Amino acid sequence: MPKVSTLDRFPRPAASADHQVPQNFETHFRWEYQDGREKLLNLYAKGKRLQWDAADRIDWSQDLDPENPEQMPDWTLPIFGSTVWERLSDAERANTRRHFQAWQLSQFMHGEQGALVCTAKIVQQVPAMDAKFYAATQVIDEARHVESYSRLLHDKFELVYPMNKHLGALIDQTLADSRWDFTYLGMQVLIEGVALAAFAGIRDNSQNSLAASVNAYVMQDEARHVAFGRLALRDYYPQLTQKERDEREEFAVEGCWLLRDRFLGEEVWETLGYPVDECARHMEESEFMRLFRVALFSRIVPTMKEIGLWGTRIRKCYEQMGVMEFASTDVEALANNDQQVALDFDRRRGEVERVARAGAAG
Repeated sequence: MPKVSTLDRFPRPAASADHQVPQNFETHFRWEYQDGREKLLNLYAKGKRLQWDAADRIDWSQDLDPENPEQMPDWTLPIFGSTVWERLSDAERANTRRHFQAWQLSQFMHGEQGALVCTAKIVQQVPAMDAKFYAATQVIDEARHVESYSRLLHDKFELVYPMNKHLGALIDQTLADSRWDFTYLGMQVLIEGVALAAFAGIRDNSQNSLAASVNAYVMQDEARHVAFGRLALRDYYPQLTQKERDEREEFAVEGCWLLRDRFLGEEVWETLGYPVDECARHMEESEFMRLFRVALFSRIVPTMKEIGLWGTRIRKCYEQMGVMEFASTDVEALANNDQQVALDFDRRRGEVERVARAGAAG
């Protein structure tokens, strides 16, 4: 069966399949191979040990529910409870679920390609060999994540959305800056940090084991990626001047607002012909959306504090967002839980396969 191109899966025609970001940066070689920070080398060893194949670890024979592909509760839809939602027929609600879920997964897929490119840039730019080693393992992680979301969208949803403008703006800014630590800050801390919280919403609420397992396995890797950014930057930022740290805080503040606004889904409501202003107004007033936006920063806030970007600008931003409560969150405990949840998915799949083999043999 011939493959259908991604552009043909878009709900609206796209001008091009390509996007270029002009860059000007130095590639850094290092001839000292024996120095290295123990924690980063341990993370590198863990990254090698926990590689997996998306074609084998995920059971792609599973189907999705055409009326609710991820089998998510309706309260997770941003327009649930709005006057727009109340006017929809059952068929329109089913179509809304499919489009919103495909849109959200599409942003994950595009973000993972952004991470793939950013991490390849880190391998080139970062001066420390231990960081080059770990970043190399992350490159293959990100390729695997793009593969997983692409297969889920193309083969199961048969629907793909273009990159959201807010996510695209942050990725472009992250790549365009020539300083190596900006790539870490924009991707490893901000984009990966908010992605973890969004992935968790599907992993923990989806009743479809295919959709839930894809996000669980990606999260297992992403938790290491955020740790990589945290370990590298907390050693580097204390060496900078206050002016240099202020520049990074300004970048982070703008990035956080872009990430907060990327989940409004205006493209979905516009595609479906819904009144975008009415949908947006409901999302601004929705208690669920308020709590969702807050939860998105559960990993970012404690990481920013740990790496030493904790000046007036960033604290004011987080106070305005209502996310300062996460400053004391134990991100390592969250990462350990992500690892355990992924292993639990492996265990349950193994049990199902054993039962199936026993039934076939009997």
